[in-house]
Amino acid sequence: MDLILWRHAEAFDLDESAEDLERALTARGERHAARMATWLGQHLPATTRVLASPARRCQQTAAALERKFKTIATLGPDGTAPALLGAARWPDSREPVLVIGHQPTLGLVAAYLLSGQAQPWSVKKGAVWWLRRREREGHAQTVLVTVRGAENI
Repeated sequence: MDLILWRHAEAFDLDESAEDLERALTARGERHAARMATWLGQHLPATTRVLASPARRCQQTAAALERKFKTIATLGPDGTAPALLGAARWPDSREPVLVIGHQPTLGLVAAYLLSGQAQPWSVKKGAVWWLRRREREGHAQTVLVTVRGAENI
């Protein structure tokens, strides 16, 4: 199974008059989301299931991909690593899953799957971490396929 973690692109800072879920992407964030969406569009299998946080910044990031996606409330800013893994059906999903979400959850998931411990790893805004679950010699392994930042593509 492939699990692709995509952190939302750069968003406006939270101020006293706004709700966190309503924060929008900045112009730079929109450019980065579009750039990463182009790259993902060239590499994601057509069968990829796309899941997104209900936060506006994640919805905008997902929309840049121009594919159908499902909004999952438990992927919001206060989401947890177990909730993300459950929504993605890790490790049993038959199709690749792209999750568009937030820190620290994405970093905790990447750390847990790669090291066995939920550690506060940092996933940069707009970046993608592509993980793959595979069997080798009777043992399950999680492999880091690639890490991409929007500035690098």
